[in-house]
Amino acid sequence: MAANGNGAQDEATAPSLNALAQFIKDLSFENPNAPRSLAPQANPPQISISVNVNARPLSDTDYEVELTLEGKAGEAPNLLFSFELLYAGIFRVQNIPQDNVHPVVMIECPRLLFPFARQIVADAVRNGGFPPLFIDPIDFAALYRQRIMEAQNTGGDQPVA
Repeated sequence: MAANGNGAQDEATAPSLNALAQFIKDLSFENPNAPRSLAPQANPPQISISVNVNARPLSDTDYEVELTLEGKAGEAPNLLFSFELLYAGIFRVQNIPQDNVHPVVMIECPRLLFPFARQIVADAVRNGGFPPLFIDPIDFAALYRQRIMEAQNTGGDQPVA
C-alpha cells in the first residue's frame, strides 16, 4: 500500500528490473564423430560445462547481459559432442541504488536468462541425436562472488556493468 496515498508516485519510484528482449547471439553444436558417436556407449561420457556472464551498459538504465554456456561430452579423439551458446538479454534497471546495480545486473539478469539458455542447449543436444542435456541450476550469486574475489586477488577492476 502507498504510505502517502499516491500509488502512482510510489510505483514510479519502486525498484524495478525489466527484461526488454532476449536473443541468441551465437549457437554452435558439433557432432564431429557422427554417425559413430551415435552408437550406444559402454560408459557414460565425461561431460564438462563452463558458464560465464558479461554485461555492458547501453544507457543509464539499460544493460546488455550475456550468458555463455560451453560444454562437451567426451574427449578427443572420441568427442561425442560440443556446444557453445551465447544468449543475451536487454534489461532495464530503474530506481535501484547505484551500489546495488552491479550485483542485480550480474546475478538477477543471468538468473532470468538461464532457463531459456538451458532449454536451447537441451534441444540442440537432442537434435544432434543424443538424449537432452539438462544442466543443473547455477548459483549466480556464488559465481558473482567468485569473480569479485578473483578480480580483487589479481588487482583488477570489477567486471563492467
